[in-house]
Amino acid sequence: MVEALCIGHACYDLSFFLDGFLAENSKSETSLMLEAGGGPAANAAYLLSVWGCRCAFAGLVGDDEYGKRVRAEFQAAGTDTSLLELRPGHCTPVSTILVNRLNGSRTIVNRKATATPLNLSPEALRPFSPGVLVLDGHELSASLAALEAFPRAISILDAGSWREGTAALAGRVTYLAASERFARQACATEPGAADALPETWLGLLRGRYGNAVVITLGERGLVADDGSGPQVVRAQHVRAVDTTGAGDIFHGAFAYGILRGRTFAQALDLATATATLSVQRPGGRQSVPSIRELE
Repeated sequence: MVEALCIGHACYDLSFFLDGFLAENSKSETSLMLEAGGGPAANAAYLLSVWGCRCAFAGLVGDDEYGKRVRAEFQAAGTDTSLLELRPGHCTPVSTILVNRLNGSRTIVNRKATATPLNLSPEALRPFSPGVLVLDGHELSASLAALEAFPRAISILDAGSWREGTAALAGRVTYLAASERFARQACATEPGAADALPETWLGLLRGRYGNAVVITLGERGLVADDGSGPQVVRAQHVRAVDTTGAGDIFHGAFAYGILRGRTFAQALDLATATATLSVQRPGGRQSVPSIRELE
């Protein structure tokens, strides 16, 4: 039995920290490189696991060295990996992340081979009964299967950008947690919406999908509405060291808050505080704070 099931993209991250962004056809050196598993739903599963939730992750990696590292890291955190497929002949996605230490920004190059999507049969899902589903749109078929199998579960979509999976799932979940990029892309066809204020996107997405909507705005905080009216959560002004995984960590912490019975506003505050702590230290999963630090 698990409390949460996260479904989506899993990869392996190699982060290099540089004093400024690289110029084309140049060389650079660094004394700091970090490596760990990554991916939106995968990072949320990792956070939920290290925070003491009974969590499972469903995704696809290769039966290669990187795939085995992804599985081993999950298992060390206590994540159920019975729905993680290590597929022979498939290459595990690998991300090279260049982090600018001067401002904390990161540039990502992802090696991702196309593959037949992950299949989650009713038989595979039958042993699970999660209270929360966290989806990132990367495994649409598997996500739809889980939504059908667990209709009473609270579902959260980490919508980072407008793609087939996020577009198809946006109106099927309890909480649409969208990035500014997704909101802008989703509202682009609406007259005058391309350069509108985030509050306008919020109203458009609420009207289109009818669910609770969160739009994260990076260092500007977020806007949200669960049907009780728009609300704004301001971000604390801190010096960002590395923003890698901050959105994933936000969504994982939001899921934790919902799972633990927090109100919508309380879960947003919890997630914002967690992401604020994470950007002040290097790495993706390495930057996940403990519950003690958060308190």
